[in-house]
Parts: sequence; C-alpha cells; structure tokens
Amino acid sequence: MSEHAHERPLSPHLQIYRPVISMVMSIFHRITGTTLYLGMIVLAWWLIAAASGPDYYAVAMDWIGSVLGYIILLGLSWSVFHHALGGLRHFLWDTGRGFEIPTVLRLSWATLFGSLTLTVLFWAALLMTMGVI
Repeated sequence: MSEHAHERPLSPHLQIYRPVISMVMSIFHRITGTTLYLGMIVLAWWLIAAASGPDYYAVAMDWIGSVLGYIILLGLSWSVFHHALGGLRHFLWDTGRGFEIPTVLRLSWATLFGSLTLTVLFWAALLMTMGVI
C-alpha cells in the first residue's frame, strides 16, 4: 500500500466540498422536516392544554405568547413553507424535469426566497388580524 492511500479520506466530506445553494437547500430540507416533526410536539401540547381546561390552557398561551414562543412559532412557520416548497421542487424532479444545472440553481434560490417571502406575508397577515400592525 502506498503512502498516499493513508493520507486520503475514505470518502469526501464537507471539508472537501464547497457549499453550493443546492447542497444548502438539501440540508435545510432535512432540518425543516425534523423541525416540523418536533413542532408536532408543540401542537400536541397545545391541544392537550386546550382540552385540559382553562387554567392549563392559560399557562400554555402564556408560554406561546412569550418572546421565545413567538420565535419558535416563527421558525415553525418558516419550516412549513420551506419544506413545502422543497417538496414541490422534489416533486418536479420526480417527473424527470428540472435537472439542468441552471434550473436546479433557480429552483434552489426560489425555494429560499419563496419560503422567506411566504413567512413574512403570513406573519404580516396574522399580526394584522390580531390588530398588532
């Protein structure tokens, strides 16, 4: 065995690859999927609180209405939009279309900007409905 065989990694790693938008969107898609899974725990907790009576529901709403609660809800809402748009991108790929590099790049950027835009619009509408803005 040559000396060079010991110096090379067994497989490429993030240290070898330069991050590109499609790789970042793939990682975000996995992260948002996990976030949505964990967000179901928050939803289940809220539903249990609502079914447990006004005292426990008030505790849950105090927590959800806190700054930390709003940050978590903001992250969850972005995760919904990002994961949904990423899912549409994957659905397009499942049809055998959109694999050209320029198209992959445009879809990746569209997923990112689309999810951010939808999150801002959602929260603006929500806050307007609540009378905050």
